[in-house]
Amino acid sequence: MTTQKKTVTVKLVKSPIGTRESHRATVAGLGLRKLNSVSTLEDTPAVRGMINKISYLVQVL
Repeated sequence: MTTQKKTVTVKLVKSPIGTRESHRATVAGLGLRKLNSVSTLEDTPAVRGMINKISYLVQVL
């Protein structure tokens, strides 16, 4: 039996320019750089919280 880790994919759809410094740091922490960049991350409560914090900048795929 293999245990497959759950993942969540997020895409940066709005520019973080002009947003709070902590929100820009959260974008970088999720591994997102340029507009429309996509990052696949492990689905943990910490990652969910980061996505929730910057929900207005990202789209969950």
